[in-house]
Amino acid sequence: MERPAFDDIYMELAVNLAKRSHCVKRHVGAVLAKDTRIISVGYNGPPSGTHNCDEEFGEHGCSKDSKGSCSLAIHAEHNAILFAVKNKTSVEGGTIYVTLSPCIACARIIYTMGIKRVVYLNSYAQYKGLSIDEGVDFLNRFGVETIKYDGNLSNVTHMN
Repeated sequence: MERPAFDDIYMELAVNLAKRSHCVKRHVGAVLAKDTRIISVGYNGPPSGTHNCDEEFGEHGCSKDSKGSCSLAIHAEHNAILFAVKNKTSVEGGTIYVTLSPCIACARIIYTMGIKRVVYLNSYAQYKGLSIDEGVDFLNRFGVETIKYDGNLSNVTHMN
């Protein structure tokens, strides 16, 4: 039996976590690991205790903020970091696996929290129709290793 690489295991988990999202536009999952151990997980959606967009607002989702983004959404990587910190777990030196590369706001948080490596499956810029992946560029500029995942997702059956 071939043992899967940790990158494969954690990215598969991120893809499966994305299926928990209540966002009607895009499902994104994240796994935060350190020293080959999972320290936190997250997926995009509204803050706990508020509305689930798909249940409360149907197929149109929540309203937009002044910049055209979902007014309730917290991004998957942000949720994973917040959960770790809320539980007094250090994320410094960790790796975050995310199904969509970080936006610029999440990239700033990742850098500030001392996460050293980001592995992403799909491009945020391509999803948003942007010419550059600002978050990836920011992380690279300030020494955070960013890798577009190209491994084997053999256990994934469906991705949004």
